[in-house]
Amino acid sequence: MWSKIERYINRYKLLKNSELYIVTLSGGADSVALLLLLKNADFNVHAAHCNFHLRGDESDRDEAFCVELCQRLGVELHRAHFDTREYAELHKVSIEMAARELRYKWFEQLREDIGAAGICVAHHRDDSVETVLLNLVRGTGLRGLTGIQPRNGYILRPLLCVSRAEIEAFLAEKGQKYVTDSTNLEADVQRNVVRLEVLPLLRKLNPAVAENIQRTAENLAEAQQVLNVAIASINSSNILDLNDLEKYGSNEYLVFEWLKKYGFNGDQVRQILDAETGKIVSSAMGYDVLKDRGRLIVEPALEPFKPMRIPEEGTYVLDEKTRFSVRKKPAYVSKDAHVATLDAAKIRFPLTIRRVEEGDWMQPYGMKGKKLLSDMMTDLKMTIFEKRRQLVVVDAQGIIVWAAGLRVVEFVAVSEATREVLELAF
Repeated sequence: MWSKIERYINRYKLLKNSELYIVTLSGGADSVALLLLLKNADFNVHAAHCNFHLRGDESDRDEAFCVELCQRLGVELHRAHFDTREYAELHKVSIEMAARELRYKWFEQLREDIGAAGICVAHHRDDSVETVLLNLVRGTGLRGLTGIQPRNGYILRPLLCVSRAEIEAFLAEKGQKYVTDSTNLEADVQRNVVRLEVLPLLRKLNPAVAENIQRTAENLAEAQQVLNVAIASINSSNILDLNDLEKYGSNEYLVFEWLKKYGFNGDQVRQILDAETGKIVSSAMGYDVLKDRGRLIVEPALEPFKPMRIPEEGTYVLDEKTRFSVRKKPAYVSKDAHVATLDAAKIRFPLTIRRVEEGDWMQPYGMKGKKLLSDMMTDLKMTIFEKRRQLVVVDAQGIIVWAAGLRVVEFVAVSEATREVLELAF
């Protein structure tokens, strides 16, 4: 069995003889086998045991077993005690999630403290197969069918190439005892149902079902690596051109990978891809995605904007990033889109800054007759995101004098008769 594990370690470059590693030791068969195997192969290892105080005397029995085992093997043992139930209640998580968070936070802190190169966890092939089946039942994408990976940051899993049966046979051959967690024998959680009921049924169809599922998961993991190259090429921007994805044959998966970091799920991806241009879909994480002329655009959801009254000249704070200044200056014509120069003699305070509203219109400078701002923004090929953010400045008579960044109104534009301008600047 060690030959198989050694090949697996070398294939994925998991361990080096020159480095120190932590072996997470529960006292169960898997972790005991992992500790023995790495110790016998002359790897430099420390063991780490967590007592979660969830099973009364059984938890203390497991800890005592680990202490005795490490003393006999000459392996340094690090121990941690947790009030898991209190943590779960305080953080509003399940007992299982609490135990997971506590142990992995401690493992990582211990790794840093002792300068270990990695944390070796005793997941084996059957664990990976169970994960694939659970994800398949729940519904998943390609990544969910790749099983447990040999490396995840500093977490290393050298036993993924061997089965639970092989591990138990190894321990029996060595005459090495281990402890059994009684909760693993109860079919009261989904993973245990798969382990104790589903897999035995599948083995009746094919005794090699676990090996075949794991091999398929590894093949899919290789395919995922190829897809990751494509995903990396589209992940750096908040705009995605759907036409660029045609070379891949299907764009749904790549769009999902692009959008998932913003909190969008598979159903929403299909919804937006099937929608007409102009459709906006919102995620639970506070992002909106817009389908616009063959592109997808993602932005944070629009924050409310309360109209701001500008009673006189000065500088006003619109938000954390935006200032608005109003100054009278000698006549000149601004060529900066963020600065408007208006004939000061024709403007009446107070001014109001607000977002565009339905039915807003103006007579843009140089144009005969008035025009709806919605039509003007469409002519400028502005996206819905840009339209809904658009600000206008309204004077005391209720007339829009400037569509910020776009146009000033004809009747307040600077002319030869203008002696003084009112400079509006974002």
